[in-house]
Amino acid sequence: METDFNENLNTNEAGFNIGNNDNEDHEEVAGILLNKPIMNPIWLSVSEAAKLGGVQTKTIRRAIQSKVIKYKIVKNRYLIDFKSLIVYLHSKTKVKNKLNQFGVGQYIDKWLD
Repeated sequence: METDFNENLNTNEAGFNIGNNDNEDHEEVAGILLNKPIMNPIWLSVSEAAKLGGVQTKTIRRAIQSKVIKYKIVKNRYLIDFKSLIVYLHSKTKVKNKLNQFGVGQYIDKWLD
């Protein structure tokens, strides 16, 4: 059984709460990241997302609890949308630095700004 808790929330395309003050920054990053719809989105476990982002699993779980990352639950496990993960990891300077130093960002010369 698959449950997507973000379906009924008042969120934008990237999965962020519309009422959030930082929403304009998130939309900017999301718009730069990808404007076309994803046909086959990539879903990651919490531990995979944390490893790719260079952060701890509690950082990812905190983002899930604050509904900043788009997720779904399958067999009592969180699955995180890759696109919303990248947008979240670019939304805060501290997390962005961790992405670039310890995560997948260390393999990328320049992100689209």
